[in-house]
Amino acid sequence: MAKNRRYTVKFRRRLAGKTNYKKRLKLVSARTPRIIIRKSLNNFIIQLVDFDPKGDKVLTTVSSARLKDYGWNAHTGNMPAAYLTGLLFGNNLKNKNFNAILDLGLYRSIKKSSIYAALKGVIDSGIKVKYSEEVLPLEGRITGKHISDYAKLIKNNGKYQKQFSNYAKNNFDALNFENHFKEVKNKILGKA
Repeated sequence: MAKNRRYTVKFRRRLAGKTNYKKRLKLVSARTPRIIIRKSLNNFIIQLVDFDPKGDKVLTTVSSARLKDYGWNAHTGNMPAAYLTGLLFGNNLKNKNFNAILDLGLYRSIKKSSIYAALKGVIDSGIKVKYSEEVLPLEGRITGKHISDYAKLIKNNGKYQKQFSNYAKNNFDALNFENHFKEVKNKILGKA
């Protein structure tokens, strides 16, 4: 790494915008496992990672694409899918008797966002994570009530077929979103 008194070249991952080393140092120095939540347009990935000086050890990973195994026919990148992915992540862990911290990476912390819906799913599965109640989304948003309400609103306008065309391909009616959410949640919890 080139250095002089005027300029210091930043680390490669910092230059690429992939790592905030100040934030990472705070998380790693806590010496507790980290729950890493990453999102894309169509997917959520949740990992349990423990620090090792040679490199982080990924203990377990769950993707929202696995919700299809439980009968999920809706989009895997929305808030209800985030919650169910967090719930599935927590249920896949054998040992839940540990404390963990949330690692958002380079994402900004936005209250009531889908990342916090995934965190709520992790918490509801029994894992202890420090958080504030005010950041968690409302129950109606987690269950998808806002999606079914919007579907009811545009059902008669003719926009329904265009807006929910991918749901129609999967033989899924957005008007029954909440019921579908409850069915998949019960399958994940083993109640169905």
